[in-house]
Amino acid sequence: MSNSFFVVVIPLPSKYLSPNWMTGSLGGRIAKSKAAKKQREFVRHAIVTLVLGSFNKVSIKPIFFHKVNRRRDEDNAVGSLKSAYDGIVDSGLIKDDSPEYMIRENPEFRIDKQIPRVELRITILE
Repeated sequence: MSNSFFVVVIPLPSKYLSPNWMTGSLGGRIAKSKAAKKQREFVRHAIVTLVLGSFNKVSIKPIFFHKVNRRRDEDNAVGSLKSAYDGIVDSGLIKDDSPEYMIRENPEFRIDKQIPRVELRITILE
């Protein structure tokens, strides 16, 4: 029996959400906070619109689509999605983003010169 899944499409994360982004100034901290809030709310709203109900456990597979083909850092990609994962919890889909409820798969990188984005493939496990 295969597990059910759905896909949430979000914009590529802002540079302010990268773990490498230096927030040494007040402006930098404000920019990071605004970007995180925007991503979190976008994901929460998308899931509330798509899904009715909550689940015990899900798996998340992020697929990044960039305009140009170059080497990407998996750790930075995953770190830039922290507020997206928080938005999944905010939506009520699962109780918490701990491994007990959410398995975070390694990201995949692809090229789409026309529509750069991140697709979050959310598989219902239980």
